[in-house]
Amino acid sequence: MSFEPIYITRRNAVRAGAGAAAALGLGAGELVTATGAAAAPYDPSDTSEIISCDGWGARPPAGSLDRRVGTTRRIVVHHMAFENTMDFSLAAAIACAERVQYIHMDINGWSDTGNHFSISRGGHVLEGRHGSLDALRDGGYQIVSAHATGQNTQSIGIENEGTYIDELPTGKLWQSLVDLCTTICTQYKFGAQHITGHWDWNNTQCPGAAFYSTFPNLRLHVAKSLGQDPRTIAARTWPDTFTSCAGATVRTMQYLFRAQGFNIAADGAFGPMTLNTVLTFQRAHGFPTASDGTMNGLTWEAIAPEIGMGDTGDTVLALQSMLASKLYDVTASGTYDRRTWVAVAKMQALHGIRVTGTMDLSTWCAVLGGVVEENFRGLKGQAGLEAELPDASVLPEPVVPAEGVVAADAPATQFEEVPVDQAVTTAP
Repeated sequence: MSFEPIYITRRNAVRAGAGAAAALGLGAGELVTATGAAAAPYDPSDTSEIISCDGWGARPPAGSLDRRVGTTRRIVVHHMAFENTMDFSLAAAIACAERVQYIHMDINGWSDTGNHFSISRGGHVLEGRHGSLDALRDGGYQIVSAHATGQNTQSIGIENEGTYIDELPTGKLWQSLVDLCTTICTQYKFGAQHITGHWDWNNTQCPGAAFYSTFPNLRLHVAKSLGQDPRTIAARTWPDTFTSCAGATVRTMQYLFRAQGFNIAADGAFGPMTLNTVLTFQRAHGFPTASDGTMNGLTWEAIAPEIGMGDTGDTVLALQSMLASKLYDVTASGTYDRRTWVAVAKMQALHGIRVTGTMDLSTWCAVLGGVVEENFRGLKGQAGLEAELPDASVLPEPVVPAEGVVAADAPATQFEEVPVDQAVTTAP
């Protein structure tokens, strides 16, 4: 009798982990079939659990959809700002996808759903914009999207059903997000340090402060699923903010430039004066530049000084404004007080940074929405972010009210139907 190889799904492989293999007396990455034969390795490129547009009955696009070849370099995670329904069924997931497509096409006037993929609170993964699943399977191109201004030609957008400002997603949604991010990183060949949130780029509360606080853990678990080599992760991956960006990160940047002596408003808008400031500073220091003012690591590290208790001024305002936007209990007073110290300490602990309560380069990077290598200590067997994934299998079955759950329409801001390509950075 012969047996076909058995592929272990991402969901079960992530839950089982090395502990299950060890219990079976196996090496890393090995599992067995019922007959004792070695199973085929876990396949992170598997897309079989993603429901295509045809599979859930999406309407056809109203117009042509463009693609970009070789530009995809990050993931942008969103929440939908819908109610946190307790209907976890596939039917509810399809109804949610239909609602999103209706909002994006019939209210916003777009050619199709703006995001590439969506995940329901029941953990169902659906294709959003037509062609996104084929592009993911190919890995060499992406469909131009409409999920985040400035990111629509260089990122994959994942919408998550629900609102997560002060609540966390379900375990089922979380597990599917880990799985989907693992597949995207595998197919497009980038690491988990390139998983970001919508508010890292645009002026919005999306993906929600509570959800965003789990991103260090999300990145770590995706990196583990990828088997990512920690040596591929830079000490600091700074946000490459540019003219299409807006919101808290831009405002923080403006305060930091004000502390350098530039007379610009800290309004969160990356306008002509801010662009001129960035380029002037970069040229004066011999840093690489781009026509759209892309911030690079050299620039961030030149304007982000060490500060601590008792310090005052625009640099402290930069920090406090960013912490406040992430719902930390601070007031933008311009004085580094006890509340600021506590918020910084919490931020450091969240990202695996040594807790000092004072600002250094790694803490600035984390505060600004960047990613630090300390986030990935768990890959090296060190003490760090080792929290277990929520176990979706033991979640109670939801009780759905007879009248159903009515969700509020998601806000229609921060998207662009005509995409902007980020400029190329060149050496001085």
